[in-house]
Amino acid sequence: MCLSTLATCLILAILPLLWLPALPALPVIQATIVAGVLLALIRHQIARYLGFWLLFFAWGGLAALSAVWPMQHLTSSPQKAELEIVATGSDRMYQARIIRLNGRAMLPAPGVTLYGNTLPQPGCAGQRWKMTLTLRPVHGQLNDGGFDAQRYALAQHQPLTGRFTHAEVMDARCSLRARYLATLTNTLSSYTWGPVLLGLGMGERLAVTPDIKNLMRETGTAHLMAISGLHIALAASVIWLLVRGIQFFVPARWVGWRAPLVAGFCFAAFYAWLTGLQPPALRTVVSLGAYLALQLSGRLWSPWQIWRVCIAAILLVDPLAVLSHSLLLSAFAVAVLIFWYQWVPRPRLSGPWAIQAVVNLLHLQLGMLLLLLPVQVVVFHGFSLSSLVANLVAVPLVTFISVPLILLGMWLHLGIWPLAENMVWTLADGSLSLLFGFLTMLPDGWIPVDKRWLWLTLLPWVVIIAWRMRGARTYPVVCVSALVLAASPLWRANKTEGWAVHMLDVGQGLAVVIERQGKAILYDTGPAWPGGDSAQQLIIPWLRWHNLRPEGVIVSHDHLDHIGGLASLRQAWPKMWIRSPLRQEGHRACFRGERWQWQGLTFSAHWPLATAPQRGNNGSCVVKIEDGTHSLLLTGDIEAQGEKAMLSHHWQYLASTLIQVPHHGSNTSSSLPLVQRVGGRIALVSASRYNAWRLPSGKVARRYRKEGYLWLTTPRSGQITVSFSQHGWQIQRLRDQIFPRWYHQWFGAPGDNG
Repeated sequence: MCLSTLATCLILAILPLLWLPALPALPVIQATIVAGVLLALIRHQIARYLGFWLLFFAWGGLAALSAVWPMQHLTSSPQKAELEIVATGSDRMYQARIIRLNGRAMLPAPGVTLYGNTLPQPGCAGQRWKMTLTLRPVHGQLNDGGFDAQRYALAQHQPLTGRFTHAEVMDARCSLRARYLATLTNTLSSYTWGPVLLGLGMGERLAVTPDIKNLMRETGTAHLMAISGLHIALAASVIWLLVRGIQFFVPARWVGWRAPLVAGFCFAAFYAWLTGLQPPALRTVVSLGAYLALQLSGRLWSPWQIWRVCIAAILLVDPLAVLSHSLLLSAFAVAVLIFWYQWVPRPRLSGPWAIQAVVNLLHLQLGMLLLLLPVQVVVFHGFSLSSLVANLVAVPLVTFISVPLILLGMWLHLGIWPLAENMVWTLADGSLSLLFGFLTMLPDGWIPVDKRWLWLTLLPWVVIIAWRMRGARTYPVVCVSALVLAASPLWRANKTEGWAVHMLDVGQGLAVVIERQGKAILYDTGPAWPGGDSAQQLIIPWLRWHNLRPEGVIVSHDHLDHIGGLASLRQAWPKMWIRSPLRQEGHRACFRGERWQWQGLTFSAHWPLATAPQRGNNGSCVVKIEDGTHSLLLTGDIEAQGEKAMLSHHWQYLASTLIQVPHHGSNTSSSLPLVQRVGGRIALVSASRYNAWRLPSGKVARRYRKEGYLWLTTPRSGQITVSFSQHGWQIQRLRDQIFPRWYHQWFGAPGDNG
């Protein structure tokens, strides 16, 4: 059987883990294994490949079931476990692996993130502890086009979070890497770019400031600022050259072409271990191992065959790597390089070598800029125009100066030559000063792209293939039709007769988007926290991804979980109006009796009173939105006292199809008179799973259900969209309808906060 074809079979068998709505049960996987073995024993080639596909599919299913097992079985009661710390984020946050559980060895060892407690003594990677744990399954906020925390956690093999109620050290010794990292961190603390040096050398990126991360993202150089395949392959190449050079001084009978390859691979594996064996580094080592095996086989392999075998080796070792955006970027980038150099060969120029080097690098960066667009837009929702210029300087500077100096400094840090070490770190720090000085001078080149243009990012691939195959001459009608379709977002009207309400999953806060005819209004802006807010991380990216420009914001009241993202939204869209009961300069009024029109919808405020303004929850601006048939009641955090006053002599105006449940489902709100007077069909709750107040209240949920409401919550459903039209209304929940995936499921206790 052909190895490259078998590798393709493995890749195609693991890929369904990206789209399966639910994992097959263990009996189904067992039957799949039996069927796969029987088919693989048949001599017919197609039957054999089908058999191997079933076996590889079963392997991926078993890996996924193994990953979710801890979330299903270890979160219902306290667990006594032995753990090994693998990383420390602070004195209250640790990443660990559960080695033994209730006296039994755990294979594979599930990862857990511990937070909120301080260990009896300083913790470090390599220590072993005996703990009593209260565990929870990883649960992330889920919005269409937003960061998928559950998928990321499973790809990182960190399916659990938790706290410990008792901790007893079993082995207090730190690992060799942890001790080396501690001394290196202390040495680099005096340098301007010490955190970046540490990130490049050891994969420690927590200390890098958000400003530097944003600068690298906007200039398209973020791929250089972490331990990646490029750095590990460069380290392996240095050892290859070193061993190859030594061979010039040894007898000919000792010279062999295999020795430099094996030596380079061994050093790459050691360097990956030194950097903590982070997933990108581990994948690089597996790829280098597969490449080494192919080279040692003595056969000639094409670039595409090597690419497929390396990807298959990664997925064979770790099937859940298919969920990783990092693997997607790496694999796609290598495919881009192979395609670009095969279909658009670099120009052959005569002249000084420096000019040729610049032209070759420009040719490389142009290909990466054009052909990486699909993945860039899917993962980052945009691309950097300045990356072409930025990488012309950054790639050679980091690859041939900064990284070699960092590797040399790390070697000298072993105590070989302290004076030389200081000189090397100074030079490395200076090279990064040059780099970031140059990047800072570049204009802001980040171009956000919304999902309308997603398929258009494939156009460079299509154009290159059509050009090389002379498609314009052979199929002119097809080419013209393709260009017309490509421009469809420009001439196709994005207008519908209906309107939609999107309750975004912003955690313990509230953010509702009202959308009609491509325009939007927000009700509340989600929470804020030290160093960020939900508008920066969730709301603004969501609006841009859906090509929505907010014309205004209604702020219910001044609590941080409702007004937290307002400043970021105003910075992004300075011209949008604000309506609130806060009586602040520039805010339009939102008191009972206010009424206005927007995109054919009627907005009416029903609370608070302008004559007796209130602060806090009972001062929430309650707004009703209606189209003549359907209506929505937005209530903020109004509590029972305010509800009673609002209903007095005014209850007949509050009947609505849909209600945003007041105060995140708290028992201090949603009094029975309000629930009955609204008489709605749908009740939407915005809350965070595991919130300290255990919202929404079970008592409140039963009250709404008893009155005939459909009860929906963001912790359970993620983003919730309700679309209204003349034909009725339709509900779409992200976890169940929009993106039903096995890794989006609700893991753990069924009734836990939602």
